[in-house]
Amino acid sequence: MSTQMGPLSGFRVLELGNLIAAPYAGRLFAEFGADVIKVERPGTGDELRRWRLYQGNTSLFWSLQARNKKSITLDLRAPEGQDIVLTLLPNVDVVLENFCPGTLEKWNLGYEQMKAVNPDIIFVRISGYGQTGPYRDRPGFGGIAEAMGGLRHLTGYPDRPPTRLGVSLGDSLAGMFGAIGALMALLYRERERGKSPKASSEGYGQEVDVALYESVFAITESLLPEYDGYGIIRQRTGNILPGLTPSNIYPCQDNRWVVIGGNADGVFKRLMQAISQAELATDPRFGDNPGRTGHQEYLDGVISDWTSRHTLDEVMETMNEAGVPAGPIYDASDIVNDPHFSARAMIEDHQVTILPGKYQSVRFPGIVPKLSETPGETRWLGPELGQHNDEVYGQLLGFTTERLESLRQDGII
Repeated sequence: MSTQMGPLSGFRVLELGNLIAAPYAGRLFAEFGADVIKVERPGTGDELRRWRLYQGNTSLFWSLQARNKKSITLDLRAPEGQDIVLTLLPNVDVVLENFCPGTLEKWNLGYEQMKAVNPDIIFVRISGYGQTGPYRDRPGFGGIAEAMGGLRHLTGYPDRPPTRLGVSLGDSLAGMFGAIGALMALLYRERERGKSPKASSEGYGQEVDVALYESVFAITESLLPEYDGYGIIRQRTGNILPGLTPSNIYPCQDNRWVVIGGNADGVFKRLMQAISQAELATDPRFGDNPGRTGHQEYLDGVISDWTSRHTLDEVMETMNEAGVPAGPIYDASDIVNDPHFSARAMIEDHQVTILPGKYQSVRFPGIVPKLSETPGETRWLGPELGQHNDEVYGQLLGFTTERLESLRQDGII
């Protein structure tokens, strides 16, 4: 049950996407109070329901990604299903989708069709390569975007093939940019409505075009200008960042690892003093990052020699006392036992059914960011397939019981 009014309460989102990118954007809206209606295929639902399914019938990934959403089933390929989407549109502020470009147009659900029904609609389109350009029709996944956006080339060690991160970063980044774009479009719409009213047929809606590869490319920092301005093609550098020294992972005595960032000039001096290398703190060779980077292997060796003679707890205590940024490399078990995660409500306990008929408490990630007056909340976890059909079709659209039954019999919902 909702216990507060989120900052997006009063806005309604129609989510037509599948898997990760558009549904991640929908999750962000739902966490902060928007009424998110997720459309799923009748009978099977979103494929995410069975991703990383180790037990039971529905994945915990789904429980997280679809929290606070309402699930309805609808066959978008059927003309009657398409008509129902357009019937929903006047009640909707934002549409999220991540189909291949042209798919919704083929189903008579493109932006022009939607705008004709609701000129104020914000239509967020997430695809591999965007809605235009020579690659628009290519299929695209987050992993492909990470490759073409420049990230995979930088990930790993120089003497080994490029590697990936352990999460679907490209998809999540695109979903986040999609949510940001939708919020900017909503802000513009709400502001302009009060300033210069338009004819009802014009409205203040717009398309938000998000490409997976561009979402990755957007976070590659100065990768491109360094190539164009300096002629440098950045390569894989393992656990270091070029030009930032020392910043690496270091071994501890108890077979644990710690990340230490001593790359700021003042921090470097404190780090050297903390590990009993005061003479290096004042050595002119190490006075700035360019100088330290020229001696990166030497400095990392000095730090590793010290950390390897101490436990992780001892290293962390020393670094914290010295004011040096440092952190242990955590796995999931470390995260759930860390008091800071709990203190900031980043660990939530929820009752879930993993095996049919059997409830158990499972910990889920909390909500980011933290708003002081209108924080997000988990009102419920990912719903059952079609759980909200009667509410949305019956109460919102006014469909009769007889029509609902007919739609079910025909496989439309």
